[in-house]
Amino acid sequence: MVIGFTLTPEREQIRSRVRTFISEVVAPEEARLEQDRVSETDRGAYIKALIALRKLAFADGLWLPHMPTEWGGMGLGHVELAMVQAEAAKSRIGPWVLNCQAPDEGNMHTLLHWATDEQKEAYLRPLCEGTTWSCFAMTEPEVAGSDPTLIRTSAYQDGEEWVINGHKWFISNANRAKFAILICRTEDDPDLPQAANTAFIIDLPSEGWNEIREIETMHGGTGHSEIMIEDLRVHGRQMLGGRGQGHLLGQYRLGPARLAHYMRWIAQAETALDMMVARSLDRYSHGSILAEKQGIQWMIADSTMELYQSKLMVLHAASKIDAGEDFKSEVSMAKHFVANALGRIVDRSIQVHGALGYSTDTPLANMYQHARWARFADGADEVHQMRIAQRTIAAYKDFGSTAPATGNLPI
Repeated sequence: MVIGFTLTPEREQIRSRVRTFISEVVAPEEARLEQDRVSETDRGAYIKALIALRKLAFADGLWLPHMPTEWGGMGLGHVELAMVQAEAAKSRIGPWVLNCQAPDEGNMHTLLHWATDEQKEAYLRPLCEGTTWSCFAMTEPEVAGSDPTLIRTSAYQDGEEWVINGHKWFISNANRAKFAILICRTEDDPDLPQAANTAFIIDLPSEGWNEIREIETMHGGTGHSEIMIEDLRVHGRQMLGGRGQGHLLGQYRLGPARLAHYMRWIAQAETALDMMVARSLDRYSHGSILAEKQGIQWMIADSTMELYQSKLMVLHAASKIDAGEDFKSEVSMAKHFVANALGRIVDRSIQVHGALGYSTDTPLANMYQHARWARFADGADEVHQMRIAQRTIAAYKDFGSTAPATGNLPI
């Protein structure tokens, strides 16, 4: 078994180009835009500037790194994508500029795999061209989001149409989306609980789809909406995948989409570590710079080791996806570890920065707020721990060893 994450010279050139584009084009423009927003520059000018960045990315061949070339993408595998996403996400708007941002990125994968040719032209094509936005409507406030078999939003068939009623919330991007991939219950008594749900593509706006509010979170109002669905009618041709396939579709979407989140989290963790070290070399206190103090060195060392572990876990999970192997365990373990490592690394960086880190004069405060979200997004810590334990116990029962549950590596 050979494990290697070395890029070909051509792919290394792509990573270098992304790094240069983000640092020399996107990051300076992002800083200017943030300053202008403080000065209350009109929203239209802000959007126009962002679209101009997208056009530059397209012209430079840095567009849709996650999609096949026949859809206008760069055709990268998941290992290669990890390296590109980790560069892009060093800027807050970097993934959006390259058109590989959540939730659209995951929806593109889903449509590519599940949609009919007609649906692909109507919904996937505009996403790939960057002319529209989408959302994925699954989470509900009344039931645990980590268990989609509990979904209460329901649909019944009425001739050629389906009538949908229910309640969704924390639907990211819903306030600007042109369509939603909606998961709802269509089967009353399926043989398996996982066969109760079906996915539909909903054009927005639609009568019966009512946005109640944009939920205010600990990092502000950022497009996570609460939706009431009342007698929403959708034609049967808007079904995505087969009847009762909604759970399978959702799990298919969440595997690669989860991993893309972790790729972006690694970029944030690396930024926080870079800032931590830079601050320790610059700040003088009690007879020496902070970098010479053992307590600070421990924080740097712990953060370095955790970032190293995070990178290896993500790259290994990505390599299993590329190889067509079962990747559920590796993605689940990476999700739990990277989410927690991100929070710890950002927290340490804030500590080293002191009052400056707690202020909004650096990006650390905002990064810390977003990092807390990572521990329940795409499955709560505890659910992943439960699944990891179940797979480990099953491995021992089946093979007399826990090795298959720890990456099935040759050591």
